[in-house]
Parts: sequence; structure tokens; C-alpha cells
Amino acid sequence: MIIDHTRLRAFANRIVAAGGSSPDEAAFVADHLVEANLRGHDSHGVGMLVAYVRDFEAGTLKANQTPEIVSDTGTISVWDARAGYGQVIAHQAVEWAVKAAKQHGVAVNGLRNAHHIGRVGAYGEVAARAGMVALHFVNVASGAPGVAPFRGREGRFLTNPVCIAIPGTSSNEPILLDFATSRVALGKVRVAHNAGKPMMEGALLDHAGQATTNPSVMYTEPRGVVLPFGEHKGSGLALVCELLAGAIVGSPSVTTSSPPDRGIINGMLSIVIDPARLSARDSMMSEIDAMIAWVKSAKPSDPELPVLVAGEPERIARAERLVNGIEIDKETWSQLSAIAERYQIALDR
Repeated sequence: MIIDHTRLRAFANRIVAAGGSSPDEAAFVADHLVEANLRGHDSHGVGMLVAYVRDFEAGTLKANQTPEIVSDTGTISVWDARAGYGQVIAHQAVEWAVKAAKQHGVAVNGLRNAHHIGRVGAYGEVAARAGMVALHFVNVASGAPGVAPFRGREGRFLTNPVCIAIPGTSSNEPILLDFATSRVALGKVRVAHNAGKPMMEGALLDHAGQATTNPSVMYTEPRGVVLPFGEHKGSGLALVCELLAGAIVGSPSVTTSSPPDRGIINGMLSIVIDPARLSARDSMMSEIDAMIAWVKSAKPSDPELPVLVAGEPERIARAERLVNGIEIDKETWSQLSAIAERYQIALDR
């Protein structure tokens, strides 16, 4: 079905509120999820509410958490989210880093034990809107790993995303590079599975190590795996994310000894830089504009598909979905409807 974003926000808000979240927290999480849908990342959109409800019912997602500030030197801080909503606490952590970078030129935040932080690009946007450069490395500790390492056929990682943001200019929107280190996010496999659609070629192996486009291999036993993007490149980045956001930040990793039902836990290492400390703003903005123009001047391989830079696909999707609505597949809507019935939540009221 296709739903207008305002109706979907209100519906998602009520589901989050059913877990005990304050009105502000429920609205913030709902907005983040629906924004992911609007930007074409349904893997990180309202379909995640199924997992969130499972986790708050199990007590592995805790509403209304205030982060514990483990340490803060003014330029480097470590926060423990205490299994609170990642969307809320990760946003607060990046806002701290932006403020500190404006004062000191650079700031680093290590975020531990956050429940699913959602679309990581949202935090890059926070920094870029403030004129900052940002790098975010994220690990995922959530059940059995489903992403194979280079040359492997067994899971050793989860999707471990990376985000790099560069501020925009008067002529161009910010550059926002946001990607999973797997060939596709596991949430995209879930979306394809729920919709009964095949995955792209080159993304999955079945349990025997054979290439497949059937997303159900990730939902049956013995389980298949998602491949890393770019062979050794994605696998290497996944390992780096695991170490930076897990071991170095002090957040759980796929090898941490803890209950398998801990819910979705993310660690994130954020580095925020004030680029004005590195070069003159006017020349920097001119160079950014020149580089974007140079890239986009390339002849497209398909005349129907123009050359795009990082961040443009999301902006295009958002403009289209604001007008035409957000499509929710039948299975996902059935799952959300069952939650709504259990908590006596209506789509409209």
C-alpha cells in the first residue's frame, strides 16, 4: 500500500509511544524512520518497528534513556547510550561533536551500547548543515553475523556502515556518502523477502556457498550470507568498522560474549572537523563546486540516467515520495498491523 508521509509519521509515533517513550522521543524516532523511507532507504524505515517492538517488549530497548558520559576532555568524549533509542542519542552525540569542533577545530565521540541508530546519513547531515566535515564508522552487534568476509561463505560481520559528509555550498547540497560495507544492507534483503522479490545478482550466497538471488536464504536454516561490497575492499572496511566502533570505542562486537537476544546494538565512532581550520572558506567552496561540476560533466553511460554525486539519489527519492507517498509492502504492513492491533493503534485517529 502507499501511505502519505504525514500519516505514516503519526502511525509510527504511536507505535514507539506504546513502548513507553515520551512524546518528544516518540516523535523524533518516528521522524527519523519515515525520513529513511522518504529518502529511498526502506531498509531503515518504518519496517524496523517490528524489531523495535520485539526489543522493547523483551527489555533490550529502553525508552527515555539519558546517555552516561563516560569521559569528556572537551575534544574527545565517550558516551554510553544504555540501550536507549539510537536515533535520539546518536543525534545528541553528533551535536556535541559539532559544538566541540567549532570551538577546538576537531572533535571525536565514541558512542557505546546504542540501540539501532538507523540511517547513519542523518548524522552526517547534522554535521554538514553546520558547515562541518564528518566521518562516522559504525558496527552492529545483533545476533548471528550474516555478512561473509572476503573469500568466505560464513558470516563474520554485520553490515557495519560508513558515512562521510562534506558541507554544501551556495550552489550545491552537501556531499553525503552513506553505505553499508556489505553488498546490500540486511534490511534491503528483508524488504525484498517481505515483498517476494529477488535480490540483485552478486549479493547473496546460500548455505552451500552458491550464488543466489533468493532473499529467503537469510531467513531459513541453514542460513546463507550477504557478500561484502567490492570483495576485499568492503570486507576490509567492515573489519575496520568493527574495530573502530567496537573494540576501540568499547562497544559490544560480534565476538563479545553476551546474550544473543541483546537486541540491535550499535557502536559509532564520529570524527567531526571544522574545515575552516584547514583552508580559506571561499577557495574551499569554489573547489567543491568545481569538483562536483567536473564529476557531473561526464557523459552518462545510459542517456536516461544522469551522473549523480553522493546524496543526490536520496534527494531525488525524497522529492518523489513527498508527492506520491511511501510504498509499504504487504508483508511489512501485515506485521505492523498486527502490532497496531495488539496495542489498539489506528492508522488514523
